[in-house]
Amino acid sequence: MKEYVFKEVEQKWQEKWEKDQVFKGSNVVEGKENYYVLEMLPYPSGKLHVGHARNYTIGDVIARYKRMKGYNVLHPMGWDSFGLPAENAAIQNGAHPATWTKSNIENMKRQLKLLGFSYDWDREIASYTPEYYKWNQWIFKKMYEKGLVYKKKSLVNWCPDCQTVLANEQVEDGKCWRHSKTTVIQKELEQWFFKITDYADELLEGHEELRGGWPEKVLTMQKNWIGKSFGTEVVFQVVENNMELPVFTTRVDTIYGVTYAVVAPEHPIVDEILKVNPSIKSAVTAMKNMDVIERTAEGKEKNGIDTTWHVRNPYNQKEVPLWIGDYVLMNYGTGAVMAVPAHDERDYAFAKKYDLDVKAVIVPIDKDPVLPFVEDGVVQASAEEFNGISNREALVKMAEFGEKKGFAKRTFKYRLKDWGVSRQRYWGTPIPVLYCETCGEVLEKDENLPVMLPEDIQFSGNGNPLETSESFKNATCPCCGGPARRDTDTMDTFVDSSWYFLRYCDSKNQDLPFDKNIIDGWMPVDQYIGGVEHAVMHLLYARFFHKMLRDLGYLSSNEPFKRLLTQGMVLGPSYYSAEENRFLFAEEVELRGEKAFSKKRERNCLSKLKKCQSLKITESIRKK
Repeated sequence: MKEYVFKEVEQKWQEKWEKDQVFKGSNVVEGKENYYVLEMLPYPSGKLHVGHARNYTIGDVIARYKRMKGYNVLHPMGWDSFGLPAENAAIQNGAHPATWTKSNIENMKRQLKLLGFSYDWDREIASYTPEYYKWNQWIFKKMYEKGLVYKKKSLVNWCPDCQTVLANEQVEDGKCWRHSKTTVIQKELEQWFFKITDYADELLEGHEELRGGWPEKVLTMQKNWIGKSFGTEVVFQVVENNMELPVFTTRVDTIYGVTYAVVAPEHPIVDEILKVNPSIKSAVTAMKNMDVIERTAEGKEKNGIDTTWHVRNPYNQKEVPLWIGDYVLMNYGTGAVMAVPAHDERDYAFAKKYDLDVKAVIVPIDKDPVLPFVEDGVVQASAEEFNGISNREALVKMAEFGEKKGFAKRTFKYRLKDWGVSRQRYWGTPIPVLYCETCGEVLEKDENLPVMLPEDIQFSGNGNPLETSESFKNATCPCCGGPARRDTDTMDTFVDSSWYFLRYCDSKNQDLPFDKNIIDGWMPVDQYIGGVEHAVMHLLYARFFHKMLRDLGYLSSNEPFKRLLTQGMVLGPSYYSAEENRFLFAEEVELRGEKAFSKKRERNCLSKLKKCQSLKITESIRKK
């Protein structure tokens, strides 16, 4: 049997594939049905790992199989190439992010070709190129004109290491998703937002179209993240100044058991309280500065501040204490909650901690109540017309009573918040907005797109590098021709990956991001492949963008991905250097028995006669 010399054989055929453009596709082939298979595009870190190989092998097998079955297959590849790693490399090594990114792409593309994947490289995209991010800016403008973009001051998640804002989805257990050891803090900044909440209902309803093609786990994760809650908004009255204080509750059946109310430290009523009671100001400030994720974490002890003020319950006219609580958030519901400790575990723990009253108004039918009682039961100790009915019946009747009296209304709230897309970094898409003293806030003209990233930048590692570029900041107003100042924020890099699958279909189009007729011939993607960790980030954002672009008339389908395969994760040892504040590649590590050391840090330590710390090896991954 002749020996298989894989280097010779594979090189021969890979060269022939490239020369003959075997995998170059056409948008239409007579007699063939289109089939679009796609793996999530990679970040160009510089080297492929085994997880890449697993993901792309799955896609390649499907692409080759469908070609053999007679389909016209689209199987492209590109690069999600904006982001902080390139900027950090510029800070650490003095290399421009574009140089670092381009070099990494070239090496990873070489590796992909060596693996023999059947990509149509003629459709290759890279989000860091002006040819791509021009269309990010164009889409931003279309969304702005449609009222789907706005700017406001907001408390945002701020990573001290990245020196930038993070979306809620990018905060994991109170830490930055890029720096697993860095605690995210709260900071108030003016930010740009996309109105993803306008699509909350449709994002939920669209799950029915996806069911059977997507993993149920992903659909559940999105459903919980969107978090639609039905309930009743009840207007309490602040006793001390007669201000209205609306609260949202899903348990209006317990309204007669309210023994105190709690507001978020950011609630406007707190400013009024501080004018009268400045002694609690430092405690309020400290509470505001707490990490939001930590404030609401499951199992964490809740903390409160007694305002000495009171609110009046409109159902029974009872006055109860008003507290400020760290577990109440201004951006969920109304920023104020009614507390019923007898029927809520969190309220019960808080009441016991601060010695507040507990009043039971729901009792079990056939057993003695144990507080807090959170199951269904019978109403007691409430208004006469409600006593004795089931609490399920009371949910409706008490809401109707409040609506009739004019102090309550049935409504719903979402956990999902609008997508904050402002980032105080260089290596991203510039936001195409200018500020003119005469014209105010204006959009750059289409013919002036793309707004290019400047070259006169100082990468110090502190603050927003775009603020250091005078040539970028100082611009001309596209409306009046007078002096104007450019917005120095860049877009969240998840914007880049929210529509890239559309650009593949028409990647050479210079007049539009894509042609509708071409898109409708390929979309939705027949098979999408990627990690489950993208369930409430990329996959949710991509669905939002797709629906938004449909409503703007640029495509016809409702969903971007017909079928989703989450390929799982390949496990291996993971090394984290606390001194370098990053994870290391295996080749950067020296193993000595059960301990691992950074080769780079080891050299530095030896030169300075200092003892080097061993690396943390992630236990959950070592036990593979």
